[in-house]
Amino acid sequence: MCGRYVHPDSAAIERAWHVGRSGGNPFERRYNVLPTTSVPILRAAPGSGALELVMARWGFIPHWWKEARPPQSTINARSEEAAAKPMWRDAFRRARCLIPAEGWYEWREMERIDRATGEVKRYKQPYFMRRPDGAPFCFAGLMAAWRAPDTEAPALSCAILTRAAAGKIAALHDRMPVVLPAAAHDEWLDAGLTDAARIAAIVAGAASDFGYAPVSTAINGRGAEGPRLIEPIEL
Repeated sequence: MCGRYVHPDSAAIERAWHVGRSGGNPFERRYNVLPTTSVPILRAAPGSGALELVMARWGFIPHWWKEARPPQSTINARSEEAAAKPMWRDAFRRARCLIPAEGWYEWREMERIDRATGEVKRYKQPYFMRRPDGAPFCFAGLMAAWRAPDTEAPALSCAILTRAAAGKIAALHDRMPVVLPAAAHDEWLDAGLTDAARIAAIVAGAASDFGYAPVSTAINGRGAEGPRLIEPIEL
């Protein structure tokens, strides 16, 4: 599961992946990316196939969706099910993207003693996951263009593929995002690749070399923002 993450600013994404934006204004680094907000993604531009940086709603809406309200719980797609489930299967074969990130958050239920009462209380302790070198990376993503009723222009949306946790992350949580190594990016974005078995093989080669550290419970607030959110703390 990935329900909050950190994404780089527009300049850092452009430098790291040698790509320009498709219109729009520069955007800042965000330390508390929330579901249903607009996030940067990398895709193969329609027509040219060139790498393109655009914005998309984090919360997938399939192109065939008929209701006025978007579907619920579509920020993540289980990679083991994406090839077969109606929600994901078209995008899995024909509309893949990359979602730049610097890390993501997970929570572990813990206990602490209330100093005033001596009572043992449970709370959710957040942890921040990142690469050992701190460099940005890309989640494997799925995207779709959906036109809401009574609107003319389609809106782009996306979801993050997830997998069973591996490496150090497995000690903290049972799931993690699919993070693709740079060598797999071009093939992942190739619109000509529609073979589900080959796509699944790319997912199977996902990176697992991530570490984590406890961070402030300030991230639990939806309005929290800033670099303090990813600073390690002592428990």
